Amino acid sequence: MSEMQCPCGLGVYAECCQLLHTGREQAQTAAQLMRSRYSAFALQQIDYIVATTAQGQQAFLDVPAITAWSKDNQWLKLEVVQAQEKLDKTHAQVEFKAHYHDGQQAHIHHEISHFVKHNTAWYFLDPTVEMQITMKQPCICGSTKKFKQCCAQFL
Repeated sequence: MSEMQCPCGLGVYAECCQLLHTGREQAQTAAQLMRSRYSAFALQQIDYIVATTAQGQQAFLDVPAITAWSKDNQWLKLEVVQAQEKLDKTHAQVEFKAHYHDGQQAHIHHEISHFVKHNTAWYFLDPTVEMQITMKQPCICGSTKKFKQCCAQFL
């Protein structure tokens, strides 16, 4: 397993996303976090997917659906189209294409994802999470800002 290629496509897994998956290192950029999340989907590391989602969204994730999507597909390739690492002081955007096969045909999941940096860690802002939050409540990322002044514009 030590020489296994990383699903994200950037090298050997043990020297790439495994360092993030095991907590030995932390993603330094939103693009690196996105790559490690793709690898986590490919390797069914659902706990990592949950842990790297915005803290206020984690409890609302549909973990059985995430697990099924991870396991029911063969993850073929990741293509990062572009990364904008500085939308503002704490937010970034990554556009990517995840190539996968569902057992019947190949597909491409094309997405523009948003990320937030809280303290020293990057988190994914999941636009599919259904939760009741008002614009005046504390932000889902854990910052001291109100939701409307922080992550609302990216969801």
